[in-house]
Amino acid sequence: MSEDWTVGYWTPAHAAVEQEDAGTLARLLADGVDPDEECGGLTLLTHAIDAEGDGARQSRTPLTVHTTAVLLAFGADPELPDPDGRTPMAVADHYGHGPAIGLLRAHIERRAEHGRGARRVVRPSGPPW
Repeated sequence: MSEDWTVGYWTPAHAAVEQEDAGTLARLLADGVDPDEECGGLTLLTHAIDAEGDGARQSRTPLTVHTTAVLLAFGADPELPDPDGRTPMAVADHYGHGPAIGLLRAHIERRAEHGRGARRVVRPSGPPW
């Protein structure tokens, strides 16, 4: 029987990201969790990209992009740096995480096309697009 070390360390959303559990993450976001939540020095998005990249590196399996895609779909800011100043793109570049880089670029371009600028200051009440 394995012990879930994420309980009590991460918020529920960050625990879902750490476990790469996109279904649980989507349910939490749908219930109102802030997609730009910070915990443990990471935003949900930088955490997702880090977990996907590190998981693939450790397991020697292909990169996944499930949690990153869920966060972006729920409006996570693709340019919001974590408290240490790491942007999602910088974390993706570090891991050579091509799928995340592609998603981030698409979301950044879409925001620019719709006049959203680099970082939003006030969270919109409607969909992010």
